[in-house]
Amino acid sequence: MTRHSQTAQQTLQRVTRSRQAGLMAFLLPVLSGLRPPARRRDERGLSQSTENAILLVGAVAVATIVITAVTAYVNLHMPR
Repeated sequence: MTRHSQTAQQTLQRVTRSRQAGLMAFLLPVLSGLRPPARRRDERGLSQSTENAILLVGAVAVATIVITAVTAYVNLHMPR
């Protein structure tokens, strides 16, 4: 055996069987010219723009409450 094939064989022996299976599941289609199946996207969360819109609405609500409270306080304590 050549040095390269011995190194490759030793490397494969160090890898667990589950990793070998996962590696082969990836490499065999690639080496045969096929693409591995695409992983499904996790679509459980809100989109980035929806999150931004919710945060913006929250910020506007907090600002409105603060401005209303300060205006009411100033109007109550202003000399007439």
